[in-house]
Amino acid sequence: MVAENINRIKQRLPPHVALIAVSKTYGAESIMAAYSAGQRDFGESRPQELLQKAAALPPDIRWHFIGHLQSNKVKMVAPRACLIHSIDSAKLLREVNKACEKLSITAHCLLQVHVAQEEAKFGFLPGELLDYLRSGEPATLRSVRLCGTMGMASNTSNMEQVRGEFRLLKQLHGQSKALAPQPELFTQISMGMSGDYPIAVEEGATLVRVGTLIFGGR
Repeated sequence: MVAENINRIKQRLPPHVALIAVSKTYGAESIMAAYSAGQRDFGESRPQELLQKAAALPPDIRWHFIGHLQSNKVKMVAPRACLIHSIDSAKLLREVNKACEKLSITAHCLLQVHVAQEEAKFGFLPGELLDYLRSGEPATLRSVRLCGTMGMASNTSNMEQVRGEFRLLKQLHGQSKALAPQPELFTQISMGMSGDYPIAVEEGATLVRVGTLIFGGR
């Protein structure tokens, strides 16, 4: 069933959009079912769970960290994640850079933007994001690479509101790319989950994060 779900979703995605299978809380058996169907990009949101799975599962899996990242857990995540989607503050980006300098590695990161009409979501406010990029500080952080933006729409049945939030993120992505230290790397827009990923794709997503539609309810 997992393999069928993977294939069904991929058939709906344009070639330039990558599927991140959100495997948080699912076990190795479910992940391997997706892996056997050719899936290689998986999303985790808890550092310890990411480390355990990365150690036990095939080495060619590309692990994406998609959850809220606490500063004291950066050194656990940075060596394992191919992409950190959830850089939600300047302080966190500095912590990632600091940890990567010590480890002599480079972290690829997305800047999380708060576009939803919910206080619970993390991320830069739109004005804060642009002001931070204009400050020039990101260009001084040599052990991180800014690769784009990430956001989540409001948890609502109003799909026009969801579409508007995704459209805003796409607009902010374009403005941010013009200000990014390496614009040629700033190509990814991570948005869209099980309930709204087709709209996200229509509005410009390059990465979609889908869990329930692949693995079933938690």
